[in-house]
Amino acid sequence: MPPLPVIIDCDPGIDDTLALLTAFVSPELDILGITPVCGNQPLDRTLRNALQICELGGRTDIPVYAGCARPLLRAPIHGQFHGKTGLGNTVLPEPVKTAEPTSAVRFLTDTLRAAAARGAPVTLCALGPMTNLATALRMAPSIAGGIARIVMMGGAYREPGNRTMTSEFNVLADPHAAAIVFSSNIPIVALALDATHQVILTPDHVPQFAQAGGRLSTTLAELMAFWDRNDPGRYGSRGGPLHDPLVIAYLLAPHLFTTQRARIFVECHSELCMGQTIADWYGKSGLAPNADIVTRVDAEGVIGLVLERLSRYAAK
Repeated sequence: MPPLPVIIDCDPGIDDTLALLTAFVSPELDILGITPVCGNQPLDRTLRNALQICELGGRTDIPVYAGCARPLLRAPIHGQFHGKTGLGNTVLPEPVKTAEPTSAVRFLTDTLRAAAARGAPVTLCALGPMTNLATALRMAPSIAGGIARIVMMGGAYREPGNRTMTSEFNVLADPHAAAIVFSSNIPIVALALDATHQVILTPDHVPQFAQAGGRLSTTLAELMAFWDRNDPGRYGSRGGPLHDPLVIAYLLAPHLFTTQRARIFVECHSELCMGQTIADWYGKSGLAPNADIVTRVDAEGVIGLVLERLSRYAAK
């Protein structure tokens, strides 16, 4: 089968880094572009991180497009678990690669409009706040025809939030963008905290990933050591959830995931519950489902898959 054309919209980010490095060595995916957005860090930093990660992974052939510098309506917020640069204590070399002159929104509208015209839609991997995609959809609604589906990390349903009592960071960072995307009628696979908290990278995994990573061993060990939340009361053990790499793992091995269809709503008004995602599991709203929500993950299978992909850097 030909590789799946994808665009990776992200806000790197330690877990974004692992997701990108996994995608880079997966020939099943044809990465058309990377579109950093304001999220875990301000845009200038997420853009720089994306460029550095491309060089680290040996994929300077992938174009990177600067996205939106702030959410649609609310003031920006940034991540709490990624350090001052978004990459923990890891220091990567200065990027030689530069961003494309075209903006991420223009790249999305042009690429998706062309994909719709060809009848060859693209899969969007949304690893951060969905400001870029929502802006593109508002500017050119017809581009929805060029999107095969959106596989996104964000939200929390039966699991409590990770930034507030009710809300997951990616949706809270731009709830109005999330509401636009969920109302777009584009097929969506939603990997929320309910899924990602089933896959915890523990301290025991650090040497495994370091050993597998070849020339990336030191970098991987540093990133994962920083990612340890040291909160067994929340996660059941030390370590941290494997959030964003689950999007890539889903594309590569969907049999490792179980989903349930539901209607998703996003709270955009209540300050107490801003950014909360609500799933209508049992049709109480009378509205048709708009997403497949991942409810179960084969954690051992996903970690094995990511380890196997990262081991490909040892041969480079």
